[in-house]
Amino acid sequence: MSLTQALLGLLALEPASGYELSKEFERDLGRYAWYASHTSIYPELIRMTGRGLVEVTGEGARRSRTYEVTDKGREELRKWLLSPPDLGRVRNEQVLRMFLLDALEPADALILLRRFAEGMEQGAATLAELRVRHDEKAPTGRDGLGVLAAEYGLRQYEAMRGWALWAIERLERTPEA
Repeated sequence: MSLTQALLGLLALEPASGYELSKEFERDLGRYAWYASHTSIYPELIRMTGRGLVEVTGEGARRSRTYEVTDKGREELRKWLLSPPDLGRVRNEQVLRMFLLDALEPADALILLRRFAEGMEQGAATLAELRVRHDEKAPTGRDGLGVLAAEYGLRQYEAMRGWALWAIERLERTPEA
């Protein structure tokens, strides 16, 4: 995935300025899915305009520009959303830690797993709160997509916590632990 697809997706929901887009990345989008700073957003919007994916539909104070996705941009977004995800290159610090558990003494591995389970429980609680703030009756539009994404994240946290509890139980059964 690239910043282009994230920006296309946000602009497909509603036209926005670079400032408004950067604020989206500072909220839940940046925390749970994809982070981008304003220093990368503005140059990307210029490139996307040059490629015909977005267009400037308004100008405001301090040279603020409002961007809107074009038909070409909507088609590129649709193509990306419906294509299989690229699973070839992954950087996930938590998964790396789990791959390297055997480098720890069993007692330390249990400490790491317990902390991981607690972190997943806290993450699930945060997302459960977020989900409650959105209207469950309207699963479309920006707020509705928030509900769907929050539920996805909540279930991920619950699954990872369940795995950690399973791993703890297995390690506690081994004689060295």
